Amino acid sequence: MRVLKELEGQPFNYENQIKYQILLIQNKLYKPTKLTKEQEEYFDDIEKEMPFSVAQEIFNAQNYEDPAMRGRNSVAPLNKMGLCIAKNSVRGVKITPLGEYFLSEDYDLGKLFFIHFLKWQLPNPASRTFSENDGFFIKPFIGTLHLINEVNKLWSNAGNDPVGVSKDEFSLFAPTLIDYRNIKQQAKKLIEYRVGLRSQKDDKKKKEFRDKFRKNFAKTFLGINKNKEILKLLNNLKDYGDNAIRYFRLTRFLHIRGGGFYIDLEPRRSIEINKLLSVDNAAPLEFKNTDQYIEYLADLKQPILPWETKSELEKIANNLSNDVKDYISDLKSKAVKTPSFDFQNAKILNEEQLKEYIEELRAYRRKLQELKTHLESQDISKIQEYIEALKNIHQSANKKSIELEKLATLALNALNDALEIKPNYPVGDDNEPTFTASANKPDIECFYEKFNSVCEVTMLTDRSQWYNEGQPVMRHVREFEKMHTEKSAYCLFIAPRLHQDTVETFWMAVKYGYKGATQKIVPLSISQFIRLLEILLEVRKQGRRFTHDELLNLYDQILSLTDYVAHSEEWIERIPATITKWQESILAN
Repeated sequence: MRVLKELEGQPFNYENQIKYQILLIQNKLYKPTKLTKEQEEYFDDIEKEMPFSVAQEIFNAQNYEDPAMRGRNSVAPLNKMGLCIAKNSVRGVKITPLGEYFLSEDYDLGKLFFIHFLKWQLPNPASRTFSENDGFFIKPFIGTLHLINEVNKLWSNAGNDPVGVSKDEFSLFAPTLIDYRNIKQQAKKLIEYRVGLRSQKDDKKKKEFRDKFRKNFAKTFLGINKNKEILKLLNNLKDYGDNAIRYFRLTRFLHIRGGGFYIDLEPRRSIEINKLLSVDNAAPLEFKNTDQYIEYLADLKQPILPWETKSELEKIANNLSNDVKDYISDLKSKAVKTPSFDFQNAKILNEEQLKEYIEELRAYRRKLQELKTHLESQDISKIQEYIEALKNIHQSANKKSIELEKLATLALNALNDALEIKPNYPVGDDNEPTFTASANKPDIECFYEKFNSVCEVTMLTDRSQWYNEGQPVMRHVREFEKMHTEKSAYCLFIAPRLHQDTVETFWMAVKYGYKGATQKIVPLSISQFIRLLEILLEVRKQGRRFTHDELLNLYDQILSLTDYVAHSEEWIERIPATITKWQESILAN
C-alpha cells in the first residue's frame, strides 16, 4: 500500500503495472527467484538500499511472459479489499479512505477488518469467481454470525447450554454456507452432526461416524460422487475454517471458548451483534459496476451501524461500565490496586462523546484484564501450565506465532514483580490475542523498577529468522531506548532454535554496537526460557518470591560472556552453563 501510494494519481497502465512490481522489488517486498550473488546481497542486508535501476534489472532478468500481469496480481488483493482503486483510467491510482486509514499511524487492524467484513459479499463485481451460478449468494461474515446464533438457539431449545460451534463444526459448516437462504438448514445439519457424534460410544465409533457424515455432506455439497474431489474439499475445509476463524476474530465479534475448541458470538458485544443480525440477513447487495462496489467497501461511513443511536450507545456504555466495575471489585477483593478512571454519566453525552467513552472503557477494561492476568500468573499451577504449553507449542492447534507471543506474555507476568508487562498484539474483548504484534512495534514491552526491556519472539528457525528478526529487533530496541531513557533497556529474544546468522547479528550489536551504540540483547531458545520458568517454579514451591533483580542478574551474566568469549558461537554455547550457575545461586539463597 505504501509503495502503491507513490503512484497515486497516475494511470495504472502497462508501464506503471511493471513499475509497481519493480518498486515492490526495490522495497524488498517481493523477491524473485533468479538473482545474481550481488543482487542477493541487497535482500540479505535489510539496511542496504536498492537503487531502482538494480530492481529493474532484477525484474527484467525474470523474463516474464506477461510482465505487467505481475503488477496487476500484486495490486489485486488491495483493490478487492477496497483499500485502493488501481486501474488504467483517467482518474489514475487512488488510495481510498479505507486505504488512508490503513496507512495511518494509529490504525486498528480489528476495525479495518470489521469495516471490510460487514460489506464483503459473494458474488461481487470486483471478482469473477464465486458467481451466483455456482451457488454463491451471501455476505460470509454476517452469514457466519447468523449460523452460530441459529445453532445456539437450536441447542438451547433442546435443553442444552449454548456453546457456539466447535472448530471441527465450523470448518465443515461455515465455509460451505454459500447462500444466506440456507442458514437455518445449515444450522439444523450442524446440530444433526453434533448429536450424532456425541451419541457414539467410543472413539472408534466417533471416527467412523465423523468420516461417513463428512463424506456424505461433501458429496451433497459438490453434487458429484468423485471420491478424489470429495477428499480434496474435506482436506481444504480445515484450512478454510482456520483462516476464517483467524480473520473473523479480528473483528472482536467472535471469541474462543471451551479451552480453545469452540467459537462463539462475543457476549461483551451482544447489543451490537443482536442489532446487526436484526437488520442484516446476510443477503448480498446489488451494484451497477466494480467502481460502485469498491467505493462502498472503501467508505468508512457506510453502512450506518444499527447500534449507533444515542439509546443503543447508552446501553453499550452502561453494560461496559458495569463490566469494568465488576473487574475493579474483583481485583480490590484480592488487594490489587487498580488505576483510576473517570466514569461518566452516559445520559448527558451525545453520540460522538458516547463512542469515545465506549472506547475509553474498553481500553481501561484491557488494563484491568492485564492486572488480573498478572495476578493469576503468580499461582504455581499456572506456571506449570505455561511450562507445559511452551513444551508442546509445536502441537498447538492455534497459530504458533500468536501462541508464542501469548505464552511469553503470561510467562513474563509469572516470572517476576514487573510494574507492567505490555503485549502489543491486538486482542478481543476477552483479552485473547487475535493476531501477532504489528511489525513496527516490539512484541512485548516490560517495565521494571530497575530496568525496562522488550521481548521479541519468533517461531522461525531457518535463515529467514535472521532476515525477519535481526535488523528489526535491533531497530525496535533502539526506538524503545529513545522512548524510555530513564532506565537501561534490555531485549529478550526467544525462538525455538537460534539461527547462527541471527546470533552473529546480535553479537555485533552487543559487542560493537548498532548505529553508534551497543545494545543489551539476550537470545534464548524456548527450552532455555522454559528452564527459567522451571527455576521460578522451584523458588515458588519453597515459598519465596522471585524478583526482577534476579532476572536482571541473569541478563547481565549472559551479556558479560561477550567480554571474554572469542565469537558468537561460543557465546551461545556458554549460555546453558550460565543459566545453571545462576540457578544454583538462586536456589542456594
